[in-house]
Amino acid sequence: MHSAVDVIRVKRDGGRLSDEQIDWVIDAYTRGEVADEQMSALAMAVLLRGMTPPETARWTAAMIASGETLVLSGLGRPTVDKHSTGGVGDKITLPLTPLVAACGAAVPQLSGRGLGHTGGTLDKLESIPGWRASLRADEIRDRLREVGGVICAATEGLAPADRKLYALRDVTGTVESVPLIASSIMSKKIAEGVESLVLDVKCGSGAFMKTPDQAGELATALVDIGAAHGLRVSALITDMSVPLGRAVGNALEVAESVDVLRGGGPPDVVELTVELAREMLRRAGVSEVDPAEALADGRAHDVWRRMIAAQGGDPDAALPRARYVETVTAPATGTLTRLDAYAVGLAAWRLGAGRARKEDTVDHGAGVRCLAKPGEQVTEGRPLLELHTDRPETLEPVREALAAAYEISGADVKSTPLILDKVTSDR
Repeated sequence: MHSAVDVIRVKRDGGRLSDEQIDWVIDAYTRGEVADEQMSALAMAVLLRGMTPPETARWTAAMIASGETLVLSGLGRPTVDKHSTGGVGDKITLPLTPLVAACGAAVPQLSGRGLGHTGGTLDKLESIPGWRASLRADEIRDRLREVGGVICAATEGLAPADRKLYALRDVTGTVESVPLIASSIMSKKIAEGVESLVLDVKCGSGAFMKTPDQAGELATALVDIGAAHGLRVSALITDMSVPLGRAVGNALEVAESVDVLRGGGPPDVVELTVELAREMLRRAGVSEVDPAEALADGRAHDVWRRMIAAQGGDPDAALPRARYVETVTAPATGTLTRLDAYAVGLAAWRLGAGRARKEDTVDHGAGVRCLAKPGEQVTEGRPLLELHTDRPETLEPVREALAAAYEISGADVKSTPLILDKVTSDR
């Protein structure tokens, strides 16, 4: 007979939880038998004491077992997904999903909403008139069979234990635990029923993981869990010290993503989209098509249009635009040497692009456009940043806050590679 107090004591004292203890506590918490305050104590013990890889894998399995698993067999295509740990201007899911689908894989991209300075994929897509995020399991399978790709909200039945525990961690100071982060991400991804998975672990000021060592620790934990559950899995560690692309904000990022799908767009967004597509196709065993070609010749854009229309959206409709657009001008002439991702993400959030609480609404037209990126020349008095908002009272405080977000000098900028490292289960 198990008890919550006994399980808490084991981890509090630095012990290893047994498989039976993990299975019991996750199931009992999901059913309400273990109280929030008890699970809070256990989460804090895990944060302080950690978990071994086998413990983390079992914790993940228990969260998966708390709900349903999508069945994606019979699609006639290999299934592969991508997960990003989140960043500023990270709209990669939007062009990546139709690109990989255009190359022959099925991509069930179950996504979330933004909170704080990082944007959410569903918020971005909901700026498209008519598009709907919620699909039933049978609708997800139908879209994958007919179109090859789908971006939607997770169904209610997937990993309900994670949904409950995530909300608890958010209010108890236990979000930072790597085992709990890794099991949260992987329980939902494994419950999707995909065969392969590629992870984009962000690193830098605009990411949750600030240093390469932190990002590497999380990437390793994620890959190990995936491998333990039979997934073909790898992780790219990518830079998030500078906003990705030039657009930060929901409709602004959709427009930039469509530019990429039409053969244009910022070089960093194109580079990361193509490299993640190549890694996803490698994991899925699809080698016949070069994603760079599928992006250049319009095939990915065709899939995007079909994918949006299949969820009620109008791919030709005008996107929301903010009522107020103002510029921040360069205070000097020289080279832009720094543009802090976190500060820009925070500015977009304050302008209305994000939410402080899950129940808040977002202004789909709000955000920031980066008219210059590090390494580029700027001229005194010329536009540097563009602020978009429906809330004019936010413009002045945002402008003041952004003054410390960038630096201009005569020095050359040492370029940082976008992809910093790769972790695979083959290591």
